[in-house]
Amino acid sequence: MIENVLLLGLWGVLVGLDMTSVGQTMISRPLVAGTVAGIILGDPTGGFTIGVLLEFFALEVLPVGAVRYPDYGLGAVVAVAAVAGSPGVLATGLAGGLGLVTAYVGGLSAHLMRMLNGKDVNKNTEQLAAGIAGAVYGVHLRGLLRDVVRAAAVLTIGLGAVYLIRQTMPITLQGAIYLRIAVVGAAIAAVVSGTVRLTGRRVAMQWFVLGLACGLVGVVVL
Repeated sequence: MIENVLLLGLWGVLVGLDMTSVGQTMISRPLVAGTVAGIILGDPTGGFTIGVLLEFFALEVLPVGAVRYPDYGLGAVVAVAAVAGSPGVLATGLAGGLGLVTAYVGGLSAHLMRMLNGKDVNKNTEQLAAGIAGAVYGVHLRGLLRDVVRAAAVLTIGLGAVYLIRQTMPITLQGAIYLRIAVVGAAIAAVVSGTVRLTGRRVAMQWFVLGLACGLVGVVVL
């Protein structure tokens, strides 16, 4: 059990780093982050389900320029920790809601980290402009360390909330069902909104409609 928690923590930090500082190998996508977290906790199905749910929200984001957006990767890891091993899918709404809150907190922490990185750069402007290797390495390493601390802190807060929820279960069965309907409905609305915004009303939208129709036919036939 302790090994799983440590492994989950390590995975969460790697997911947090992947969003900005290191790699950007797409492991911070909720689908990947959630599925691997589920495997670590022995519930790959639950991990995949939560990953898909939060991926719907993440697909609506366009990470271009100076835009701020939630850290859905860390949100997925925390959400899977909440749902892992739960009977049925009634915990999906509660876990999804917790994942969204964690993702929002993660987004705020990323913005704070970037502000601190910017101050560090400004503080060492002359040395950086002079090309002093020690200054360059120092700025990079401190920025990396800040991101490690950021990811670990958000993950700790999220997992702490998971522990409290598992101990107290502050929601009824009916409330869990309503919350699941609300979260899943919001996810569908987000992915539809993002798709329409990205495809527009021209040829791309026609291909989207064709692909959706083929998918529905495939579901019915299979």
